[in-house]
Amino acid sequence: MKLGINGTGLIQKSSTDVLAEHASAAREDGFGSYWIAEHPTGGFDALTALAAVGLNVPNIEFGTAIVPTWLRHPTVLAGQAVTVNNLLNGRLTLGIGLSHVPMMADLGVDFEKPIRHLREYLSILMPLVSDGSVDYDGESTKAHARFFKPPANSVRVLVAALGPQALKVTGRLADGTVLAWVGPKTISEHIVPTISEAAAGTGRPEPHVVASLPVCVTDDEAAVRAKIGQGLKMYGQLPSYRAMFDREGATGPEEVAIVGSAAKVRDGIEAMREAGATEFAPTEFFTNADEAIATRELMKTML
Repeated sequence: MKLGINGTGLIQKSSTDVLAEHASAAREDGFGSYWIAEHPTGGFDALTALAAVGLNVPNIEFGTAIVPTWLRHPTVLAGQAVTVNNLLNGRLTLGIGLSHVPMMADLGVDFEKPIRHLREYLSILMPLVSDGSVDYDGESTKAHARFFKPPANSVRVLVAALGPQALKVTGRLADGTVLAWVGPKTISEHIVPTISEAAAGTGRPEPHVVASLPVCVTDDEAAVRAKIGQGLKMYGQLPSYRAMFDREGATGPEEVAIVGSAAKVRDGIEAMREAGATEFAPTEFFTNADEAIATRELMKTML
């Protein structure tokens, strides 16, 4: 299992300089990838940010976890992803997702038939980011397009798929899944079997499973978990994540976070590997400098 770093906690600063400093430190420490998300109304474009960062930070892969699909036609997102991937010499992974009903409602987007939307979106996106051409007529989305030049490097595409139907579509059409708030029990019993069976059924390679959870090495586990539960409780109220917490037997984000002593955090990360995650890119959560240092030092020993 590869280890990366998820820098999404920094995107509210809306600064490519801050992200570049964080990504550069991750690369220097030996991590293999750096990931950020894009909030639908955050005003900070993840792909543009990663292009700016990646041009100045070599020898590390970059990924979006995730870019919402409803807001961009797949030809637009494909063109942007191919451009950024060319700038980064093939170091980009494009993570996409449906986002969430309330977030799309704020933008007047109707979350109608999301599985159909995902299937049609991938049917257009995947050929464009690999070959640069597509001819597809779906019920709600279509594209007949030829890029001026075929992509120099195919873009790996992952989907934030959690439910059974989304996982099956992802397994059949994409390169894997990128997960947030999903613990090892759910990965091993639900995510990996469902997506792997779908991929095998269409002859696709074994899917990538990239997971992210908050991680903190601390002497005060209870306090850190309480802060996670308080600050991130909204995730427990979103239906798609709520279903994952229920599968895990967790009441909310604070219970799936990997928090505690160095030994306990090591065991928690190892559990993700044993569950079937091919890559783990945690968000480093800390309440003081000592926790930040201890968390990064523990993860470096696992590279």
